[in-house]
Amino acid sequence: MADDSLKSELRKTWESAAPGWAKWEHVFAESLSSATDELIDMAGIGPGMRILDLACGAGSQSIQTAMRVGPNGKVIACDISATMLENLRRNAARAGLQNIETLECAADELNAQPPFDASICRLGLMLFPSPPKALEAVRRVLKPGARFAALVFATPANNPFMAQPMAILLRNAGKSPPAPGQPGIFALGGDGVLERVMKDGGLADVKIRTVRTRLRLPSASDAVQLMQEAAGAYRAVVADLSETEKSKAWSEVHECLKQFETSGGFETELELFIGSGARLS
Repeated sequence: MADDSLKSELRKTWESAAPGWAKWEHVFAESLSSATDELIDMAGIGPGMRILDLACGAGSQSIQTAMRVGPNGKVIACDISATMLENLRRNAARAGLQNIETLECAADELNAQPPFDASICRLGLMLFPSPPKALEAVRRVLKPGARFAALVFATPANNPFMAQPMAILLRNAGKSPPAPGQPGIFALGGDGVLERVMKDGGLADVKIRTVRTRLRLPSASDAVQLMQEAAGAYRAVVADLSETEKSKAWSEVHECLKQFETSGGFETELELFIGSGARLS
């Protein structure tokens, strides 16, 4: 698929998922809060800085970053989905923040910008059509010495909550997992892959850190609903199935996710990597 065609499909995928993402944003914000703080730390973000947030979604990490840079700083929140950006603007207004601006474009389409002091990307880099191209674009808009940091999922084996439902949906859709180098939930989770991609994108002084966090929901039913409504990558796998076929696939996912239910509700651990690198010149 040509780049423009792939981007068009990605835009449709995330536009359709945007209302669900906004609905469940509070869950991601709570679950990933400490990991996001580490992401911001590894990007070297501090008060007064001008920051680029790639694939910002509904923007809980944009808001955390905006609080870190303070009123004298600025966050430019970039996403391929206009609806995601609308949700972010509403969330920022509710938080009383006036230091967030939005930019609608794909990561590798970043045009001439005043140089940024740092950039972050939370759970987006592995889904880009070409992470190296996106990183090259980011590097061009960073100041010399500025850092970029990305949060991505680690291996399928260490993320059963993410991996097992995806395997079920792929099987029901008659599809194979993404080949190495193709966009996918775990595309950057292999041994050394994130480090290599960041270096291929022109970044230096690359550092990788493993982080773990817990996702909590009332029940497995809520977890399925979250995936159905908010997880664009999962929705896309079964998008072409009939309603009956979709229902069968999601019923299997529900049965699978019951393994994470306890007397206190639904709880699972996620393992992620944070990769950080700098533009040296």
